[in-house]
Amino acid sequence: MQRREHQASMIKRINESAQLRRSGMLRINAERLIRGLLDLRAFGSQSSGVVRPAFSQADMQARYWLREQFEQAGLISRIDGVGNVLGFSPHPGKALLIGSHADSQPTGGWLDGAMGVIYALEIARSLAESDSYRHLPVDIVALQDEESRFVGCLGAKSLTGVLDDHIAQLATDKDGIRLVDALEDAGLSEVPRERLDHKRYIGFLEAHIEQGPTLEVNSKRIGIVTEIVGVRGFRAVFRGQQNHAGTTMMALRRDASTALYAFANRINQVFAAHTAERSVWTMGRAKLVPNATSIIPGYAELDLQFRDASESQLERFTALAYETAEEIAKSSLVGVELIEARSPVAPSKMSESLYAYLERSAQQHAPNAWIHMPSGAFHDAGVMADFMPSAMLFIPSIGGISHDFAEDSHRDDLILGCQVMATAVVDLLASREGMLES
Repeated sequence: MQRREHQASMIKRINESAQLRRSGMLRINAERLIRGLLDLRAFGSQSSGVVRPAFSQADMQARYWLREQFEQAGLISRIDGVGNVLGFSPHPGKALLIGSHADSQPTGGWLDGAMGVIYALEIARSLAESDSYRHLPVDIVALQDEESRFVGCLGAKSLTGVLDDHIAQLATDKDGIRLVDALEDAGLSEVPRERLDHKRYIGFLEAHIEQGPTLEVNSKRIGIVTEIVGVRGFRAVFRGQQNHAGTTMMALRRDASTALYAFANRINQVFAAHTAERSVWTMGRAKLVPNATSIIPGYAELDLQFRDASESQLERFTALAYETAEEIAKSSLVGVELIEARSPVAPSKMSESLYAYLERSAQQHAPNAWIHMPSGAFHDAGVMADFMPSAMLFIPSIGGISHDFAEDSHRDDLILGCQVMATAVVDLLASREGMLES
């Protein structure tokens, strides 16, 4: 049964490829695309996923391999002072930048970020092989530390000139390793940082797995991202009095854990009462001190994070969180403090003029099997959008799973997504040159 399905899939792919050749469209090499994804997966491969955090040995080995692949695709390639791997087209004209990040979560999936990098590489390879389109200027990039080992979207922030040098100097990972030391160990401390020339680019395109269930639930194969949600993060700190669990009467207790539970319950109530369509919130980390069965906790922490595509909704939730902290403090004998735990991330709008090309290509290759959607996760395109027009394409994640070794996508979806992006790239660049036939 599986063999017949595989044969049917291959026949379909061959027919699609033949149709693309007849139409004069840029045709990607599906087998090479999958092989490239598997080759990149080999760096840090573990179980069905990868362990390739930024500046780890596996990460740097992958970056030197990518630099070689970029050069073989006819690009001028180098690794800059924060680990970005860039491939510059030698052809003149306003260029399109495409790519994503190559680093992974500490125990990550094999496609998160990597897919967008290999899409960029395959498109560059396909352009180099095309008599009609090889002159189109496409730059590609494998960005560094999108996953926040040291500084979230470090590579994109550096390239666009918004990296805070003071923060970079002080940045450490969860184990206390300093970014400056990681750069030195990677041999990058004396390497110049690249800065993108705003005037060179039409815009930036990033392809990514969805990392959620929306496409799969709606039986769609392509998502065109309209906006990337903003993020707020706070830490609620509860200060009470540590004491004996058996001898301290309930009315006299200053129990930090009880205040924490009350705060969490109240947040769920008030946020639900004021939620927008795609608002989400999470309280994913809690700490009790001393965290012992027979001791009343005198100190507790709870991390609260919320996301939405609307700045006003984020502000509404922020106000509600502070009001809730004050409410719990007044109704208990515990001090409650709400502290900003991360720099606010503003929602990012994707460029309609850019994603119109992705829409057209998606309708051509996957008629009525695509949708507009927001991104609930942050991506490098969110940083790039403040520097140049940017757009994103999603393909489905099986089961909506990501940031886990179980992360995967169907091979046909991987191939379709790359072809959709390749057609959009050519359509965008060629149309600007007046090359397309009427």
